[in-house]
Amino acid sequence: MSGDRVVVVGNGMAGARLASELRGRGGDLKVTVLGAEPHRAYNRIMLSTLLTGKISELDVELAEAAGRGVDVRTGVAVRAVDRATREVRTDDGDRIRYDHLVLATGARAVVPPLPGLDPAHLPDRVIAFRTLDDCRRIIATARDARRALVLGGGLLGLEAARGLAARGLDVAVVHRVPYLMERQLDAVAATMLAGTLAGLGVTTHLAVTPTALAADATGVRMELSDGRFLDADLLVLACGVCPETALAEAAGLAVDRGVLIDDRLRTDDERISAIGDCAQHGAAPTGLVAPAWAQARVLAHLLTGEDPSARYRPRPVVTRLKAAGIDLASMGDPTGGPGEELTFADPARGTYARLRIHDERLAGAILLGDNPSVGTVVQLFDRGQPVPADRRALLLGRSLGGAVAAPAASPALMPDAATVCQCNTVSKGALVACWRGGARTVDEVVAGTRAGTGCGGCRDAVAGIVDWLSRSDPVEVGR
Repeated sequence: MSGDRVVVVGNGMAGARLASELRGRGGDLKVTVLGAEPHRAYNRIMLSTLLTGKISELDVELAEAAGRGVDVRTGVAVRAVDRATREVRTDDGDRIRYDHLVLATGARAVVPPLPGLDPAHLPDRVIAFRTLDDCRRIIATARDARRALVLGGGLLGLEAARGLAARGLDVAVVHRVPYLMERQLDAVAATMLAGTLAGLGVTTHLAVTPTALAADATGVRMELSDGRFLDADLLVLACGVCPETALAEAAGLAVDRGVLIDDRLRTDDERISAIGDCAQHGAAPTGLVAPAWAQARVLAHLLTGEDPSARYRPRPVVTRLKAAGIDLASMGDPTGGPGEELTFADPARGTYARLRIHDERLAGAILLGDNPSVGTVVQLFDRGQPVPADRRALLLGRSLGGAVAAPAASPALMPDAATVCQCNTVSKGALVACWRGGARTVDEVVAGTRAGTGCGGCRDAVAGIVDWLSRSDPVEVGR
């Protein structure tokens, strides 16, 4: 594909990563990235952390694929795709030809149908939490607010609620399901999580739905299905997302919930691919960063010709709640299917563990609270390794009957194959190799490996490994 013109529609986390991957592989592809948002590419996952005030906007920016052969245009929306002439048409009337088109159009926030709420014209104090501009509006409104409502008790809703509580607001979460994070948790874990949130200033209203909303310059009032009214200065909508497929549908591409793609990330038009939140590989879109970045890597191999045999193979996903004061990890399906099931609950300490084991492998797990075995559980699940003979070691994180399930006390004891960064699939061995290659600070190692640039949950682990490397004898490092 030497000299081909690749047009990427979308400068979000998937599109920006693809451009970076293409540039990093050299070659003479001419890459044009068109982003509808006016900003530089940013890490959407870190917006929840930005909301807490612990980081700045500079910290959420992504390294862009600036340089020879890459043309990044922000504030440019694509209005149509002409497959016959292989052109995209932008909102300013420009026509850009392509040899290969990549749709990375992402997803949009869901605004629920609700009397008093016009999705096209949200009131000033009602904000859907999806973009950097959304985050800016929430922060600006929260400065003069005392009370906030969050509609949606899923992952994003709870992260938003915790962020607002960290700013000193009295926060209430409204969730239509009887328990929080129903896609990742069971009822017991969700009940304990609600208790933990209450201790952090977040109350929950479960198994209720809003029936009407009134909002003006002074505040918002939400009527609930049980007849109660909730008043606040700010309402954040975190009701999920919907893949942005309008462009693909208008172009006649096959669409289900997302744009349908095969193992090579191709749509039913071999000159058009789709990656990220807008793409559907298998039963449903993922809406997660790790699969999007894996797709970008595979597609870069294919478009550059570096590896024509590259194929996208979904990996098991580990979900982490990124909220200060809450340790939560969920993976696989811990609540259904064949196999053994183990549980441990300590409500007084807010600690809960549920594991499902099938064919001596972890099929799913929920870990809430201070659980020293979480690192081991994640590694066993991610790598599909056999579990210890003494299952209690995984639940309690200590040596029982000779089985030690707790994570390595020192990075020196951690195997090189251990995955440190789930989002970017960066192993401990890759971090060591980067350090040996000349990186000497956490920022340099992060820049060289991309570890910690996804959800940010592994930054402490990366810092610990870098600290260990800085104090270790080079001979010992290789042992």
